[in-house]
Amino acid sequence: MKIVAICGAGIGTSGILKVSAERALQRLGFDAEVVATDVASIGSEGDDAQIILTSPEHVADIGKTFADVIVIDNILDQEELTTKLEASLG
Repeated sequence: MKIVAICGAGIGTSGILKVSAERALQRLGFDAEVVATDVASIGSEGDDAQIILTSPEHVADIGKTFADVIVIDNILDQEELTTKLEASLG
């Protein structure tokens, strides 16, 4: 499974989402490749992703995708991310 975390520049928010997703996956017992990238690279980086993690302001930038787009309102809230990932994976 591949999860892509995106943000505007690919280093701030996406990095936080990547680390949080890895922690959540470990806690939930799932194995996945988690990649952080910028919104401009979503076409190439996210073409084989099953899940895309993003903040609300970048949802419209994602475009057409077969991935499950998970919008994280508070990137520092580990419980929010874990709960939404669990619902998507369950």
